[in-house]
Amino acid sequence: MLKQFKDLTEREILALAISSEEEDGRIYGEFADALRESYPATAHMFEGMREEEAVHRDRLLAMFRDRFGDRIPLIRRENVKGFIRRNPTWLVRPLGVNVARRQAEVMEMEAQRFYQKAIARTADASTRELLNRLADEERKHTQTAGDLEEKHLTLSAKAAEDASHQRLFLLQVVQPGLLGLMDGSISTLAPLFAAAFATHNSWDAFRVGLAASIGAGISMGFSESQSDDGSLTGRGSPWLRGAITGLMTMAGGLGHTLPFLIGNFHIATLVAIVVVGFELAAIAYIRHRYMDTPFLQATFQVVVGGFLVFLAGYLIGSS
Repeated sequence: MLKQFKDLTEREILALAISSEEEDGRIYGEFADALRESYPATAHMFEGMREEEAVHRDRLLAMFRDRFGDRIPLIRRENVKGFIRRNPTWLVRPLGVNVARRQAEVMEMEAQRFYQKAIARTADASTRELLNRLADEERKHTQTAGDLEEKHLTLSAKAAEDASHQRLFLLQVVQPGLLGLMDGSISTLAPLFAAAFATHNSWDAFRVGLAASIGAGISMGFSESQSDDGSLTGRGSPWLRGAITGLMTMAGGLGHTLPFLIGNFHIATLVAIVVVGFELAAIAYIRHRYMDTPFLQATFQVVVGGFLVFLAGYLIGSS
C-alpha cells in the first residue's frame, strides 16, 4: 500500500526530500555522462545541477539531524502516492538532448511542487524556511532546463511549440491516451479473433469484441485514475486522465470490432484486419511523435506485439 502524502509526518517528509535529492542528483549525473561527447556545454550544465542537488541533500541532512537525530527512515518516492513513475530513460544510449531536457523539466516541476506541498505540512519555522529556499532553487532549475531547449532545438522547432503547454499536454493527454489506445488495440485482438475463428459468425465476434472493449476501458480508466492524484506531478485531474485512458482503450478495441457488424464473415474479418493495421500504424506514429521513440523501432515493437496477440487469438479460435 502506498502512503498518502497528507499522512506523512515532518520526519518522513524530510527523509523523503533527502532520498529524492539523492536520486535526482544521480540522474543528472547520468545525463551529464550520456551527453558529454556530443553536447559538452549541456553536460556541464547537468553536472552543475547534480552538484546543486548534492548541496540540497546536505542541507536537508543537517536539518534532519538537528531535529530528529541520525536515524533516517527509509522512504522513497515510489512509497508515496502522487509521484510520477519514472522510466529509466537516462540509462538509454545515445540519449537525445531533447529527451534529457523534457525529463529534467518534469523532475524539477515535481520537486518544486513537492516542496510547496511540504511547506504546508511543516510547522517548524526553520524547516519551512529551508523548504522555501529549496523550492525557489528548484524553480531556477526549471528555467535552466528551458534555456537548454532554446540553445539546442532549432528555431523552427522552437517556434512550432510552446514548451510549457507541450509538457502539460504530454503529461495530461498524450501519455494516458496512448496508454489506453495501446491496451485497447492490442489486448482485445486475442478474444475478438478467437471468437471470430471459433464461431465464423460476425455477430458473435462483435459481441465478444464489444464486451472486451468496454471491460478493458472500465478497468484501464479506474487503474489510471487511482495511480496518481496529480498533486505533485502536474498531470492534472486523475479522473480526467482516467476518462481519457478509459475512452481511448474502448476506442482502440471498438475500431476492429465494428467491422463485424458486416454480415459476411470473410469480408468483416478482412476489414477488421485492415483496421488493425491502421491502428498499429497510428500507435507507432504517436510514440515516435510524442515519446521520442525512433519510428522504425516503434513500428517494429507495436507490429510484433500486435501480431503475436492476433496469432494467439487465431490459434485458440481455430483449435
